Amino acid sequence: MALGVVAIIGSPNVGKSTIFNRICGRRHSIVDDEPGVTRDRLYETASWLNRDFRLIDTGGIEIENRPFQEQIRMQAQIAIEEADVILFVVDAQKGVSEDDRMVTKLLYKAKKPVVLAVNKIDNTEMIPNASEFYALGLGNPIPTSGEHGIGIGDILDKIIKYLPEEEETDYGDAITFSIIGRPNVGKSSLVNAILNKERVIVSNIVGTTRDSVDSMFTRDGQEYVVIDTAGLKKRGKIYESVDKYSMLRALAAVDRSEIVLFVIDAETGILEQDKHVAGYAAERKKAIIIVVNKWDTVKREQNTQSDFEKKIRKEFQFLDYAPIVFVSALNRSKIDRIFEKIKTVHEAYDTHISTSLLNDVIQDAQMMNEAPEFNGGRLKIYFINQANSCPPTFVLFVNKPKYAHFSYMRYIENRLRNAFNLDGTPIDLVLRERV
Repeated sequence: MALGVVAIIGSPNVGKSTIFNRICGRRHSIVDDEPGVTRDRLYETASWLNRDFRLIDTGGIEIENRPFQEQIRMQAQIAIEEADVILFVVDAQKGVSEDDRMVTKLLYKAKKPVVLAVNKIDNTEMIPNASEFYALGLGNPIPTSGEHGIGIGDILDKIIKYLPEEEETDYGDAITFSIIGRPNVGKSSLVNAILNKERVIVSNIVGTTRDSVDSMFTRDGQEYVVIDTAGLKKRGKIYESVDKYSMLRALAAVDRSEIVLFVIDAETGILEQDKHVAGYAAERKKAIIIVVNKWDTVKREQNTQSDFEKKIRKEFQFLDYAPIVFVSALNRSKIDRIFEKIKTVHEAYDTHISTSLLNDVIQDAQMMNEAPEFNGGRLKIYFINQANSCPPTFVLFVNKPKYAHFSYMRYIENRLRNAFNLDGTPIDLVLRERV
C-alpha cells in the first residue's frame, strides 16, 4: 500500500528539520542554526492515530541567491508536486517575510492542502505573534514550537484530515514483487528478461527509469505483478532533483510489493550505497531475494561464486535470511532460478504455523539452551502463537520481556527458521508479559 506524502516547506532556518525530527521521533535531519543547512530532501515514515504517511524534509526556499539555492528550489517544487499535503513552516520571531510570500505563491499554484505552522513560539506570551500570518491567506496558523513539542499534535491532527483515503490495488492472487537497487545495476534489463519482451526501455545511462511501472503477467499458471523502480542512491549523495523524485517513487513501489528483488552489480561488486538501498526494504519488513546481476561478465575461477556469496553475507548480515541468485539479465540466463525463489519466499512470507508445532519447537529450544541471566533475571517463554503473516509475526508470552537478551532472541529466531520454511522472509518476535 502506497503511503500518503507530506512535504515540509518553508524559507531557511525556520525550524523545518526540528519539526521533521519531532514528528518522526528520530534525529535524521541535520539541525543547525546556519541558514540553508538542509540542502537534501530527507524521507521518513511517520505515524499519527494509526495513520502512516511519508514525510519529506526540504531545503529552505529564499529569494536571495545563495549557493545551491536553485537546486533547493527545484527539489522543493518536486516535493510539493509529489505531496498530498503541504506543511508550511514559518518563523514567529521574524514575522511574515518576503521569502514566506514567495513560498505562498508556489503553494497557491500547487493547489494542495496546506497546514500552516508558526514555529518558535516557545512560550505563551508569543502566541499572539501567530495571528500575523493570517495575512498569507492559507487558513488558521497553528502556534508551534518544534524545539519543545508544542502544537505538534495539532499539526498532525490537521494533516491526517487532509491525507487521501488509503487505497490498495487488488491484484487478486498475483504475487507482487518490486525490483530495487542503485542506478545502473541492470534493473530494467532484468524486467525485460522476466517478462521475456521489451516491456521497458533499457539503457546504460544512469537514471533512465524515472518512475515505477507495474506489469502483470502469468508464468506456469501463476500470476505475478512486477513493479520496476528507478535507482536508489544514498541520501547524502543525491543532489539531482530527478534522482530524489525517483527515490520517493521507489519507496512507494517497495510499500506496494510483497517481495523485493534487491539487485547487485557483479561487475562493480558491493558498494556502500547497496547497504542503504537494501535497508529501505528491510525496514519495510518485506520478503527479500538478493539478485547478483551481470554474472556472465565476471571472470570465474574455482570458488568464485561461493566467495562472492560469503562477501554478501558478511556485508549484509541484516539480510542473512535472504536467498541469493546469480543471473545475467542481458543473456536471460538463470531467470528460472528467480521464479523458483519467488515461489519459495512467498510461501514463507504468507505462511501460518499451527500453535502446537510452534510450542513444541520453543520448548525444545529452551531445554537445549536455557536463556542467560540478563537485567536481573532469566527469560522464560511459556507460550507462543502466530499473530499474523506477511511477515510472519509471533507473540511470545514470557515472565519479563526485559530479561530477553538480543543473542537469545536471535537463537529463538534461528530455531524457528530451522524448523519451518521461512526462507527469505523477515520474522517479527513480539514479547508480552504473561499476567
